[in-house]
Amino acid sequence: MRTTLTWILLGLLPLAGGSAYAEDVAATTNPVVVMKTNLGTVEVELYPDKAPVSVENFLRYADEGFYDGTVFHRVMKGFMVQGGGFTTEMSKKPTHPPIKNEAANGLSNETGTIAMARTSVVDSATAQFFINTVDNIKLNHFGERSYGYAVFGKVISGMDVVRKIESAPIGNRGRMQNVPNETIVIESVSRK
Repeated sequence: MRTTLTWILLGLLPLAGGSAYAEDVAATTNPVVVMKTNLGTVEVELYPDKAPVSVENFLRYADEGFYDGTVFHRVMKGFMVQGGGFTTEMSKKPTHPPIKNEAANGLSNETGTIAMARTSVVDSATAQFFINTVDNIKLNHFGERSYGYAVFGKVISGMDVVRKIESAPIGNRGRMQNVPNETIVIESVSRK
């Protein structure tokens, strides 16, 4: 029978203060992004095992600096906050081609999850995303008739910031509705 010391020496149990085992575990964890806004910072854990296309797409935009200086342009209290596609002047940014909808991945649009925004076309998501501020089960995949919205991560820190965004007074701006009266800027999105 192996003792705890044997497991530690084999690198299968961590020593206090860390070990190679702890580093291996850290290397296999999900990617985390840090989203800095003018209202605070939000950290989001991404799920590449469940939504590989969506995560790769989101990280590509983040790595390119695409999200820097975009805004939360649609805020609906008791529903969600949406951003990642418009400048502070409300000009739509050009994007890469749309991606495949991964809503059938088994993840639910529950409070704090991040999902890809899209049009009524199933495979139309590009850069825009939304964070669910309540359990939005109706946005889940229910087969071909109600394909749903692909969840690809979850807020792990900064949900209080999301709540501040959700509570912002809103109005209309041009033909757009539910736009925050005071601009909420995504200053940067980067890998942690």
